[in-house]
Amino acid sequence: MRSYKLPSGAGIPAFGIGTWRMGESASVRPRELDAIRYALDLGYPMIDTAEMYGEGEAEEIVGEALAGRARRPFIVSKVYPHNASRSGTIAACERSLRRLRLERIDLYLLHWRGEIPLAETFEAFERLRESGKIADFGVSNFDRDDMEEAAALDDRRIAANQVLYCLSRRGPDFDLLPWMRTRSMPLMAYSPLDQGRLLAKSALRKIAADVGCTPAQLALAWLLAQPGVVAIPKSSSRERVKENFAALDIALSPGILAELDRAFPPPRRKQALDIL
Repeated sequence: MRSYKLPSGAGIPAFGIGTWRMGESASVRPRELDAIRYALDLGYPMIDTAEMYGEGEAEEIVGEALAGRARRPFIVSKVYPHNASRSGTIAACERSLRRLRLERIDLYLLHWRGEIPLAETFEAFERLRESGKIADFGVSNFDRDDMEEAAALDDRRIAANQVLYCLSRRGPDFDLLPWMRTRSMPLMAYSPLDQGRLLAKSALRKIAADVGCTPAQLALAWLLAQPGVVAIPKSSSRERVKENFAALDIALSPGILAELDRAFPPPRRKQALDIL
């Protein structure tokens, strides 16, 4: 499993399971819990979550799935922008730790920019890091101009940026991803299947048939082939969890990568960062 080194010295795996929209319905909670447990059984090395997901319920599900395991995966969580003050960030992190049943979050992100100054949030992140409650911190939904502003505040400790990035939404390819690569800062790609919309694309389905994999596996394998990119597909079913994990075994030839570029061209000019 490829990993990328973070400022703490820890490595973030290039693949994990996401939990966005988990915890929103009690009727499907058992299925969601089973999916995360199954992912851990298969060997998923990372779980991405946030206090926003199910208003904390997704973190509760993750904490329940982790209970009793000798080894735990790399854990990513996020703070709401309206909670990201000096004291609010620390309180939010402590609530997340209780829900996750953990003493430390490996990577803690500001979920998106809000009205609270970045300097105030970063000060709180640093206090959390010094106290051992988080190992690394970063941001989410930041475009290049946002990243430049953040880097001016702290160009050594920002560990990652999580954004919408997939074959059908390649805006970060133009300037954000190159900027991050020059700083060895991984880009975490959320909604790597564009919430399922990507799977209906006839071009993707045709190329997947040629490769001998499913469209989802091809889309994930493409992301995993991009240097400095981490993929975190969310799934609530064992079948899809297993299907997604098999993408790790797919090596794409230069010819297939070129064919995907023709079907899903990279941008030729700056595009506004997509956010879901």
